[in-house]
Amino acid sequence: MAQWYRLQQMDSKYLEQVDQLYDDTFPMEIRQYLSQWIESHDWELVSTNVSLATVRFHDLLAQLDDQYSRFALDNNFLLQHNIRKIKRNLQDHFQEDPVHMAMIITSCLREEQKILASAEKTEDNIGNTQTSMVVEKQKELDNRVKDIKNRVQEIEQKIKSLEDLQDDHDFKYKSLQNREHDVNGATQKEVKQEEMLIREMFIKLNINREEVVRQMADVLNMAEQIQYALVTDELPDWKCRQQIACIGGPPNTCLDQLQTWFTTVAESLQQVRQQLRKLLELEQQYTYENDPITKRKSFLEDRALSLFRNLVISSIVVERQPCMPTHPQRPLVLKTGVQFTVKLRLLVKLQEFNYQLRVKASFDKDVPEKNKLKGFRKFNILGTNTKVMNMEESNGSLAAEFRHLQLKEQKAAGNRTNEGPLIVTEELHSISFETQLCQPGLVIDLEITSLPIVVISNVSQLPSGWASILWYNMLCTEPKNLSFFLNAPQARWSQLAEVLSWQFSSVTKRGLNTEQLSMLGDKLLGREANGNPEGLIPWIKFCKQSVNEKSFPFWLWIEGILELIKRHLLAVWNDGHIMGFVSKDRERALLKDRGPGTFLLRFSESSREGAITFTWVEFSAIGDPQFHAVEPYTKKELTAVSFPDIIRNYKVMAEENIPENPLRFLYPNIPKDSAFGKYYSRQTEQSEPMDVESSSGLGYIKTELISVSEVHPSRLQDTMLPLSPEDFGALTRFINPAEIETVMCSTFPN
Repeated sequence: MAQWYRLQQMDSKYLEQVDQLYDDTFPMEIRQYLSQWIESHDWELVSTNVSLATVRFHDLLAQLDDQYSRFALDNNFLLQHNIRKIKRNLQDHFQEDPVHMAMIITSCLREEQKILASAEKTEDNIGNTQTSMVVEKQKELDNRVKDIKNRVQEIEQKIKSLEDLQDDHDFKYKSLQNREHDVNGATQKEVKQEEMLIREMFIKLNINREEVVRQMADVLNMAEQIQYALVTDELPDWKCRQQIACIGGPPNTCLDQLQTWFTTVAESLQQVRQQLRKLLELEQQYTYENDPITKRKSFLEDRALSLFRNLVISSIVVERQPCMPTHPQRPLVLKTGVQFTVKLRLLVKLQEFNYQLRVKASFDKDVPEKNKLKGFRKFNILGTNTKVMNMEESNGSLAAEFRHLQLKEQKAAGNRTNEGPLIVTEELHSISFETQLCQPGLVIDLEITSLPIVVISNVSQLPSGWASILWYNMLCTEPKNLSFFLNAPQARWSQLAEVLSWQFSSVTKRGLNTEQLSMLGDKLLGREANGNPEGLIPWIKFCKQSVNEKSFPFWLWIEGILELIKRHLLAVWNDGHIMGFVSKDRERALLKDRGPGTFLLRFSESSREGAITFTWVEFSAIGDPQFHAVEPYTKKELTAVSFPDIIRNYKVMAEENIPENPLRFLYPNIPKDSAFGKYYSRQTEQSEPMDVESSSGLGYIKTELISVSEVHPSRLQDTMLPLSPEDFGALTRFINPAEIETVMCSTFPN
């Protein structure tokens, strides 16, 4: 099994170790894009040979050029830019010393193997144990596939020996006949000896024919067992992993191993069919009563053909589900008028199939007409909807990729009414792909259907459409169940919690921890359920119904926070500095025993678009904790000033109207500058009080926008009051009032 594929099955703590192996000198993108090519070479040998290292270096650059061409076809300019940058860096670092590159790759591969070995030996949790079981199971299947290939080769040698034996028998038999007609021929004794020899050869010939026929039957039995495992176990497992990957789960969707197994079995079956044709030739040359070939040939031919046909029918898959390149992390949601891509692969990779399969894409082919008449929208596929499957240069797979398809809604009268049972983002559609394999004496119809898709007409529908894709792929494995949302099943909290965490880990480096998920579980199930993993959550409560008397549903709240993180808080979130999902009661419980000025960051529960706030603790003269929280910052404020700068510069008006920063330690006790210093937009050292710059002959005092709140001098309240008119007037002498409104954070009761 491919090493990179096995690594991606590991737990996140092992993936973090892998992440440490790669840097800008040799980035992980190369390992990902060229994993199969990298693992196909002996880099230890390459690192000891300058000439070979030079060849491999230029081969690697050529592989990157191939990737660049593929991204160009996809119009993926960002990835093209990355490839160009990677190539330039490689040339800068290794053009003159390719051996150094080979040594780096050798070291990375060796360390990966150590990580794999450590992960497979560790049984600290169920996940690792299951991974080890999967690896062991696949090793067993791999051995069985290799065994059938060896058995077929043995039969090949057996048939050659049988052919030689039959030629010898035929020659001896004809020679004896010639002697019997020769008047000056051999004596009676010699004739008897010849007859005995021919008889022995016949017995051996018959035994060998029986043996070959029996071995063929055994191989077909093995092929049937392996095919059953592939079609009913391995392929459905891969499809489930693909569904998980589509909704943000681990990207364990490598098809190379499955392709190897399917192709090896198919090649073996094709070879058996050729061997059967050879046996028929031998039978035509010489047969006899109770000939094993005559008795078993029809059964063996029919069975070999049936197994091959069924294997090919099962081998067509949707390698990459329909996806808009503009939203690569939201597959299966398609917008009308926007191009999308989809890719098919045939797991049986035989040379004779190259350029023989023309695939046609159809939309909603299997949707019953009665459903279409009840408000179900109809669409046409625009663009080139037929493609020929051909061998790809990058990995040798037999594939067809549709790159420029679009959907257009049919606007015929009565196409959709307001009486439809589903809203548009719950309406599921599918794309079917059909082709036909034609060979002499063999015609096989192939068809595969994409996972259900949601079609939207406005990008504002994307969050709700994505919610439907999440819910479906979390709970259903039947790709033709397009009426799923007519009676959407409930989800267990344990299922939904994992999927919610994936939404964060798929776009950042950090998913949700147990405590964060506990708070979300309380919101959906109520505190009395205490995040019960078996608690059931209805679809309507996840995506439609307002939560906690708010004017927006739970999922749109999560979506707003995700967008806020991606655009404004990514680095801070990745470093684990944002607690994020924490109730106000829990917040106070965490802060009350901490030192003055300890603060934590959490997301607002009252903003649909996503907002973040911070709360800090202080203590009264008698030691009672006092909690202060500022009004949440939305994308509007964070577009103007970065959040780390807000934390650095935040001030409250204390005694005698002197502003001071109350934020000292990020919970639990991390100095503020240690946590956020690397994100500050400029150095923390303050300029001299009247530092003057010259610009166009004029002197200007440096100014700095800061967030200021007024707090009562006693500092015993937990309410941040707005600025007094006097303070506001004083600030306007230095700062434009509009800027104060944009940057300054008013505060509110916690």
